[in-house]
Amino acid sequence: MTALPELSGKVALITGGSRGIGYGVAEALIARGDRVCITGRNEDALKEAVEALGADRAIGVAGKAHDEAHQAVAVERTMEAFGRVDHLVNNAGTNPVFGPIAELDLNVARKVFETNVVSALGFAQQTWKAWQSENGGSIVNIASVAGLAPSPFIGAYGISKAAMINLTVQLAHEFAPKVRVNAIAPAVIKTKFAQALYEGREAEAAAAYPLGRLGVPSDIGGAAAFLTSEQSDWVTGQTLVVDGGIFLNAGVS
Repeated sequence: MTALPELSGKVALITGGSRGIGYGVAEALIARGDRVCITGRNEDALKEAVEALGADRAIGVAGKAHDEAHQAVAVERTMEAFGRVDHLVNNAGTNPVFGPIAELDLNVARKVFETNVVSALGFAQQTWKAWQSENGGSIVNIASVAGLAPSPFIGAYGISKAAMINLTVQLAHEFAPKVRVNAIAPAVIKTKFAQALYEGREAEAAAAYPLGRLGVPSDIGGAAAFLTSEQSDWVTGQTLVVDGGIFLNAGVS
């Protein structure tokens, strides 16, 4: 095994971190020496992820992202374990429906917004109060290219991600100069979450991307590592599109 780097002294709280993009972000931050708290709904999956990341560098807190009590406990546990929470990565999200927005069940829409938007605001409030308002830090919201352009059949998800992008600029304005707040808007990333978008047709799906492949979690991990680093100290309120060039095809028939 490759030896872990020396501790950076920084700590990150990553929601939805037991797999996929969240896990990729956790790997990237640990690789530079950070310690992390990851959250997720499944306790067993969290335990496996913590073991893989390294129990001396990671802890897990199980719960539902939209639950205010869980948000408070996650931040409290991070502070107890590591004494600080410099970075928040809001990655937890859901997309339980696929179909035209005209037929969208409004209760499902409410669930999507609770998980994808309101939970991000809740975690931001908690980390602000616990550490960042006095000590500074950064927040990265994992949005989506679906929040930047129409996305047929995942309309509720796209609307929620557009709201998350606006939440990013609101927080960036209010939390400055102490805390920088940015978003990442990925295109299709090869995760279980996005599997329905490419399963059985990956080559066909990838052919639409100028860079010739779908994204992988480490692509977003690298972007999150930049946005939580000193190299981005003069960047706030921005949405970094990480899409393999797919937007270059906009308007091309």
